Amino acid sequence: MSQTHNNYYTSRRQQNWSRNQNTTRFMSSVKLGPVTHTVLVALMITVLGLIYLTQATRTTGYDYESQKINSQIATLNSEKSDLQIENARLTALSTVKNSPVARAMTTPASTEYVQQ
Repeated sequence: MSQTHNNYYTSRRQQNWSRNQNTTRFMSSVKLGPVTHTVLVALMITVLGLIYLTQATRTTGYDYESQKINSQIATLNSEKSDLQIENARLTALSTVKNSPVARAMTTPASTEYVQQ
């Protein structure tokens, strides 16, 4: 014990301490062996792997959501094109000419054009 204390005191005296420096040192009495180090490294790798998996799963969830939105956009685009075709059919010239409103119209008595 005195030999360990003596070595610590000697190594401490050899360092030149200046002002505003911490002169106390923590020396742990617990020593970890190679098996403990291996277990700690394995635990850290496992935790990092779990963090990576949660991040990867989160991005996959966003991918499914964006795929669902894209399918809704495609459905709405097809409905829009169907409605445009229906609008064109309903506003076709033959439909307008045969409508009751067009039949009730009379031809004007005279037409004049503006000359430039």
